[in-house]
Amino acid sequence: MLLAFVLFVAAVTKLADRKGSRQALVDFGVPSFLASPLGFLLPLIELAAAAALIPAGTAWWGAIGALALLLLFIVGIGINLARGRKPECHCFGQLHSAPAGWSTLVRNGALAALAGLVVWQGYDGAGPSAVSWIGDLSTAQGASLMVGAVVLGLVGAQWWFIVHLLRQNGRLLVRLEALEAGLGVGGGGAPSPNGSPPNGSQQPLGLPVGSRAPTFDLSGLYGETLTLEALRAGGKPVVLLFSDPNCGPCTAMLPEIGRWQKEHAEKLTISLISRGTPEENKSKSQEHGLTQVLLQKDREVSEAYEVRGTPSALMVRPDGTVGSPVAGGAEAIRELRELVTQAVQVPNRVPLLPGAPDPAPASNGNGGPCPKCGKVHANGNGAAQAMPAGPKVGELAPGIKLEDLEGKTIDLTDFKGSKTLVLFWNPGCGFCQQMLPDLKEWEANSPEGAPKLLVVSAGTEEANKEMGLRSPVVLDQEFSVGRSFGASGTPSAVLIDKEGKIASGLAVGAPAILELAGAKKVEA
Repeated sequence: MLLAFVLFVAAVTKLADRKGSRQALVDFGVPSFLASPLGFLLPLIELAAAAALIPAGTAWWGAIGALALLLLFIVGIGINLARGRKPECHCFGQLHSAPAGWSTLVRNGALAALAGLVVWQGYDGAGPSAVSWIGDLSTAQGASLMVGAVVLGLVGAQWWFIVHLLRQNGRLLVRLEALEAGLGVGGGGAPSPNGSPPNGSQQPLGLPVGSRAPTFDLSGLYGETLTLEALRAGGKPVVLLFSDPNCGPCTAMLPEIGRWQKEHAEKLTISLISRGTPEENKSKSQEHGLTQVLLQKDREVSEAYEVRGTPSALMVRPDGTVGSPVAGGAEAIRELRELVTQAVQVPNRVPLLPGAPDPAPASNGNGGPCPKCGKVHANGNGAAQAMPAGPKVGELAPGIKLEDLEGKTIDLTDFKGSKTLVLFWNPGCGFCQQMLPDLKEWEANSPEGAPKLLVVSAGTEEANKEMGLRSPVVLDQEFSVGRSFGASGTPSAVLIDKEGKIASGLAVGAPAILELAGAKKVEA
């Protein structure tokens, strides 16, 4: 009966969210052309097994079906965990969905043991029937039972409808409040396209430029956790884009955001902060190739940054301070993106963003005036810090002396006598996650003459341990080692020769890094 209940709930919740179930199958590695029919067939098989488990006469066959399903789930989850992947299990549809992990494997193993127990008892050993008492009911009692079942079904459907209606009303109220704030209901006009408030006020929207950016700790679409510090670990400006899966203008901007993330990956980190469930956001994100998608529970991060509606965006400087007012609307976001990308092309240049105060002139230690305004901007006033050029090929590599995931100190000098690939990494980086399977494959089957690997990573110990890399991983939360090598983002890498000297230029992105790891073009 327990197995029947679990299978019944799993089947009904999957049928109620067929789109999410289909996506879950794709995430687990099922080909897309099979995911649609299997997404419909799987819950039907679960329903059939649940129904067969209830009468004693068919319970043995139902247990065989349940055991086969659970073993199939265990194999699928185990293969993905072995590859370092944790897709959403979607075991109970929208009722409960979490990244597949060892707890999921243990749960399915316990249920499989129950099914195996029934199978082991044999065809006639399932015990008393759970429905035999129905045959003893009189006609009136049977009719009453049927009417009661129908009434319970109608009440359940009514509550389901009310819950979904209240959720929709809640989303509409949030949107209405944002629109009222944007229109200045109660005495103001609409905000200007550059994010400035109405009535000619000079006070920009959002937190004051130069103030400390509020930190956050949010989940991604696949159960990973990202913080503001992790996004800043590459030493690049961070653009936070606030979105909502039920916002039409937000959805219209997603193709542009995906393109921006690819075009400006080396100079700029663009992260999307959305609401709703992973399922609501995952399909759109995958369609447009979005990375760094984070989910707030309600509007806690939006409120911390004083963001009133969606779509909106703002920039956080590499030093962790607010670098721009809030840009509200698609046009203002495009203008913000353009100004920020222009600013990071010029060392030590301050982005003169709409509504941002012009920093006071001061010496930046480099003596060069800003080509935009002719002033010399101080780094301390929020200029985008220029990344050091890094050592040249043939020069001695900067020192590395950091603790690994077990607390042991690793020194780069320990690698002398062997070629070493120093990889700058961040487990919260979407491009790093995309590269991870190839990196593991390289570790397992490294070509002859391949260098040793030293991973210099940001993020927590737990996040780095979950990657499952065999090579040494040392933690550099401030990305200071990366900057000393001239790295401005992740993933990037440089090759060190046997004598501890730089043997290559900086490789950025998975293809360049993997080519460098093969030691095909660089002789140390």
